[in-house]
Amino acid sequence: MTSKVDEALGYEQARDELIEVVRRLEAGGTTLEESLALWERGEELAKVCRRWLDGARARLDAALAEEAAEEEAEGEK
Repeated sequence: MTSKVDEALGYEQARDELIEVVRRLEAGGTTLEESLALWERGEELAKVCRRWLDGARARLDAALAEEAAEEEAEGEK
């Protein structure tokens, strides 16, 4: 479950933190507990990023549909 703090993260903030989590995991040298905590944090950050991207896609789709409807209405005149 995503926390309220995570919900307030912007896309770039979540992406940058996710990049850091991946870097730390790939570098190794962490305990199993630390690695699991990093992995769980990475999963949450990935969800935040996905929500932002899905929202952006929905807004683009809506704008394109509106533009197409306006062009169609213009063509009917």
